[in-house]
Amino acid sequence: MHSGLELTLLLLGCAVLGVVAFRTLQLPPMLGYLAVGVLIGPHALALAEDSPTTHALGEFGIVFLMFSIGLEFSLGQLRSMRRIVFGLGLGQVVSTVAAAMGIGLLAAYLMPHLTLAWQAAFALGGALAMSSTAIVVKLLTERLELESEHGRRIIGILLFQDLAVVPLLIMIPALARDPEDMAITLGLAALKAGLVLALLLFFGQKLMGRWFTIVAKRRSQELFMLNLLLVTLGSAWITEQAGLSLALGAFVAGMLISETPYKHQVEEDIKPFRDVLLGLFFITIGMLLDLRLVSQYWWQVTLLLALVVLLKAGLIVLMARAFGAPLGTALRTGLALAQAGEFSFVLLSHASGSKLIDPFVMQLVLASMVLSMLLAPFIIGYMDRIVMKVAANEWMMQSLQLTQLATRTMTTQKHVIIAGFGRSGQSLATLLKEEALPWYALDLDPERVQKAQAAGATVSYGDAARRESLIAAGVHRASALVITFADTRQALKVLHLVHELAPALPVIVRSHDDGDMDVLKAAGATEVVPEALESSLMLASHALVTLGVPLRRVVHRVQAARKGRYATLRGYFHGAD
Repeated sequence: MHSGLELTLLLLGCAVLGVVAFRTLQLPPMLGYLAVGVLIGPHALALAEDSPTTHALGEFGIVFLMFSIGLEFSLGQLRSMRRIVFGLGLGQVVSTVAAAMGIGLLAAYLMPHLTLAWQAAFALGGALAMSSTAIVVKLLTERLELESEHGRRIIGILLFQDLAVVPLLIMIPALARDPEDMAITLGLAALKAGLVLALLLFFGQKLMGRWFTIVAKRRSQELFMLNLLLVTLGSAWITEQAGLSLALGAFVAGMLISETPYKHQVEEDIKPFRDVLLGLFFITIGMLLDLRLVSQYWWQVTLLLALVVLLKAGLIVLMARAFGAPLGTALRTGLALAQAGEFSFVLLSHASGSKLIDPFVMQLVLASMVLSMLLAPFIIGYMDRIVMKVAANEWMMQSLQLTQLATRTMTTQKHVIIAGFGRSGQSLATLLKEEALPWYALDLDPERVQKAQAAGATVSYGDAARRESLIAAGVHRASALVITFADTRQALKVLHLVHELAPALPVIVRSHDDGDMDVLKAAGATEVVPEALESSLMLASHALVTLGVPLRRVVHRVQAARKGRYATLRGYFHGAD
C-alpha cells in the first residue's frame, strides 16, 4: 500500500513518460494518460492500486474541467448557434441515449443471464453520447477545419454535450434508488439543483464581479490565485453539501466568472491545475481496465467497439442530414464524433459508484471506449478518403468548386497564388493590387470567402494543401505562391505538392519564428519570413531612427540582416517563458 505522496509521485512520473511518448508519436496526451493507467493499474503491472487517493485526485480534475467549461459558457455564442446546439446537439444526445437503451433492453431479452436494467442502459447511453472535445478540437485545429461547414456542426454538438453533462450528473445517481422512490428522488434532486443554482446565480452574479475587482486591486498574483481556488472549490463544496455533484458547483462558478472582465486571466491561471489533475483523472480511468478480461473476451470488445462507433456515427449522420447538411458534411461530422469522450468516463464512474452497471458489462464498455479514443486520430485522418468513397455527390460538389476555380483563373497568367486570406493574405493582396499585379487567393473559411467575393476580391474556397486546388488555381501558370498562414505542417504539405507540380515556382512562406526556417528551406521554400524576427527588425529600425541614426544606415542594416537570413538575430538568451 503506497502512501499518498508515493502514489502521487508514481502517477506524476508515469504521466510524464506517457505524455512524452505519445507527443513523440503526434498523438493527444489524453491517450498517453489512459495508456499509463492501463499499464500501472491493478489489472496489469499492479504498480498502483485503486484507492481513495486516486479517486480524490481524479475528482479534482473533473472539478477544474467543469470550471473551464463554465468559463466558455456564453449566452451570445449559444444564441448565434442555437439551431445547431439545441437542435442538432439535442437530437444527437437524445437519439444516442434512446438507441443505447433499446439495444440494452434487447440484449437483456435475448441473453437472460445478462443483468442490464433500463437504468443501467440509460447511464450507458448518456456515457456513449459524449465525444472527446480535447481530441476532436485539437485534430480539427491542426487540419484548419474549425471554421468549415462540418467543423461548425461538430463544435455545436460538442457544446451541447458539455451542457448535457450537468443534468446527467444529477440523474444517474438518482437512478440507483428504488423504482418507487425514483420519481421522488429525481424531483428532490431537481428541486435542490434549482434552489442551489438560483442562489448561486442570483447572489453570485452580483457579488462575483465586485469581489474579483477588490482582489485584483491588491495587485497580488498570489492572492488572485488563492481567491480563484477558493471560489472554484467553495462552489463545488456548496453543491456537494446539497447532495449534488462537485462538478456542478464548479461549472456554475466558471459560468459566473465568464461574465466578469477577469475571464481570460482566470482561464490562463486555472489551465495548469486543470490539465495536470485531468491527466491524473484519465490515469485512474485507465487503471479500471482489466486487460485479462479484455483479452479473454476480445471478440465481444471488438463487436461492441464496432457497434458503438458505427451506431454513433450513423445517428449523427442522420441527424445532420435532417438538419439540412449535405451528405459529405454529415459524414464528416459523424466520423469526427464517433469516439467516446472525457465525460463518458465521468458518467461511467458515477454509474459504477452507484452500482448501476454490472462489473463485466462495465469492463467491456470501458475497453471499447478507450479503444474508440485511440482510433479517433486515425478515423479523422482518413475522413476525407472515407467520405469520397461513400458519398458519390461529394466528388461532384468538389469537382464543381474546382471547375469554378479553374474557370476564374483560366485566362490569368503570371499571377500570385495566395494560400490563406486572413489578415496577412489580405494585406499582401492590397499591395499587389496597388502594383497592378494579378493574384488569386485560396481560403478555408466559407464566411470570409463569401464576404470577400461580395466585395469583389478574387478569392475562392479551397485547400492549398490539395493537389486539385493548386492545379485549378493555375499553379503551372503562376509567377509565385505565398503561404500566409504560420502553420509549418500545412506549409510542408503545400511545398511538397508544388515541388511535384511546378518545381521552378518561387514559394514564400510565413513562419512564427526561425525554428522551422531550415526545415522549410530544405522542403523547397524560396524565402521564409519569420514574423518574430521581422517584428524585431521593424521595432529596432524605428528605435534607431528615433535615436538619430541616419535612415540610410538603418535601411542598410535591415537589408543586411535579411540578406544574411537573420543570422545576427537568430541566437538569443531564452528567459523563463
